[in-house]
Amino acid sequence: MLELSPQQMKTVEKLFEAGFRPIAIPLYENALCIGRGQCVAVLSPAEPTKLRLVAPPSFLVDGNISVRLKRGTGEVFVWKKKEIPATAERLAELELFRTELAELLERASIQ
Repeated sequence: MLELSPQQMKTVEKLFEAGFRPIAIPLYENALCIGRGQCVAVLSPAEPTKLRLVAPPSFLVDGNISVRLKRGTGEVFVWKKKEIPATAERLAELELFRTELAELLERASIQ
């Protein structure tokens, strides 16, 4: 079970206020997975008061965190043998997710 400090819990509350939600992903039981829409990020405690990204945010494919790969002339999000195209809309959604998450984590680390 992941234990968070009071300051880290305040950061989680701010994330929830911004529309991020916890997601249970079996491979990441010892981390905090948060998502919004089809985007997901894995966070872990850093120092006594901060949270940090474990890996770059990605898209959910079949309920799991995907990897972004080049395929032919385009890109796809892949989980095992399932993949979805990295459309302009999905990439824009992911960039907005990444930007807003980074801003919230940065603001929390300053306080």
